[in-house]
Amino acid sequence: MQKLALFRLHLIVFLWGFTAILGKMITANAQILVFYRMLFAAVCLFIFIRVFKKESIKISKKLFFQLSAIGFAMALHWLCFFYSIKVSNVSIALSCLSLSTLFAAILEPLVFKRKVDISEIVMGTVIVSCILLIFKTEFQYKEGIFFGILCAVFGTIFSVFNGKMFGKTSSGNIIFYEIFSGWFILALIYLFSGQLFQLNEINYRDLALIALLASVFTAFPMLESVSLMKYISPFTLILTVNLEPVYGIILAFFIFGESEHMSPVFYIASLVMILAILVNGFIKAKKQKQLK
Repeated sequence: MQKLALFRLHLIVFLWGFTAILGKMITANAQILVFYRMLFAAVCLFIFIRVFKKESIKISKKLFFQLSAIGFAMALHWLCFFYSIKVSNVSIALSCLSLSTLFAAILEPLVFKRKVDISEIVMGTVIVSCILLIFKTEFQYKEGIFFGILCAVFGTIFSVFNGKMFGKTSSGNIIFYEIFSGWFILALIYLFSGQLFQLNEINYRDLALIALLASVFTAFPMLESVSLMKYISPFTLILTVNLEPVYGIILAFFIFGESEHMSPVFYIASLVMILAILVNGFIKAKKQKQLK
């Protein structure tokens, strides 16, 4: 069972890594892409929860507003992520995601009221140094790097505050309301800004790819990651999820060819960042064992 759980875990991380590939293949802009991705994913989750599992989606008004705020952070995270891909490439967007670990090291102690971990700050310093090195050597992608960093910020806000929601309702409900609310808030923004009427500027190929992205590469991995918590530790989950940029960058290199070929400095800096995250994970695991 443990081996099967690990296989399923690597499968969903691979699927998450492939979202960046699909993001580049879809010709629609980031605003249209995220709007339809969240809409289709919310529909898939609703059908799964209500039709297949026959569970109630009733939650309190207070929890609804909390999940809505987190869902909006998720929407901003995805908007920045796909915009970063559109103006630069997959490799830049994914490498910037590593900064989430640094932002989490700062935000998590504030939200959960715990002491700052020195090892996290050291690791964060290493990651920032690597990002600065990438920025210097890949300056032509400065806009993509900027939105990649914003993506990491909103992704961290989403992840940290999402952790506060655990146990308040079913995991399926949490994911559904976050995605649905994120979509609804985007729809309101687009409506009042006049952008809503531009959302029909999308071809059938893009709609098919976004439907695939929303179901197989969004709703399924999210639900699967929740069910896997019964068989694997949170540490194993977090550590494996950090491999998402690795899968994505390798896939982009072979699928898109020249447009994804970066300088040797980029790959060295990215490798150092990933190793720093993995080493920090092992240090944390060792500390937890000593406390037990």
